[in-house]
Amino acid sequence: MDQTPENDLRIAHSHTTLRELVVEKMRQAIISGRFDGGDRLVERTLCDQLGVSRSVVREAIRYLEAEGLVETLARSGPVVAKLDWNGARQIYEIRRLLEAEAAAACARVADAAVKARLCDALAALESAFQDAAPHKLYAATTDFYQVIFTSARHNIAWEVVQRLNGRISRLRALTLATTNRRVSGPAHMARICAAICDNAPEAAAEAVRNHLVDAAEIARTLLESPP
Repeated sequence: MDQTPENDLRIAHSHTTLRELVVEKMRQAIISGRFDGGDRLVERTLCDQLGVSRSVVREAIRYLEAEGLVETLARSGPVVAKLDWNGARQIYEIRRLLEAEAAAACARVADAAVKARLCDALAALESAFQDAAPHKLYAATTDFYQVIFTSARHNIAWEVVQRLNGRISRLRALTLATTNRRVSGPAHMARICAAICDNAPEAAAEAVRNHLVDAAEIARTLLESPP
């Protein structure tokens, strides 16, 4: 892990709490691969990079550990959690169950207002994809799904997805980096959106499942391949 002091990690003043800012900076560094799986998270180095106290860094590490992005090893201390296919497979299975049900439920109740919000979220996602800015794409994708879950009133399911969001974004970064997708991520989202706007529950659920089967297959190939 490159832990040399760099200005782009330093925290600027904000109304957001310092811990939240540090967590977000570190989360994005892990998702983007800047901090790789197995890298040690050295508190002193992170303090220098982020320009914050050791207590703030420790709190952020504990928060990221709860998200599954960091794990603490007996001899090494906190390290970036490694991606493996067994964990990824479970995440995709959870997503398939929750997202397919939410998309179907959203399609049943979607009115003009919901459809407009979903189309706006899709447009933002497609714009982020064209900009090739990964953090914007992850945020736009999260917003797209949030419209679906909240419109379907699957609020508890959305809470579960949000707790997995760091690991979901990490897998998303892995699969987006490949060129062997049969269908692009935004194209899958467009199909989900179209089915919901047509008030077609089965088609919406199937579009979600197809999307996740495609992404999971790419992740399996990458994670099971020798380094």
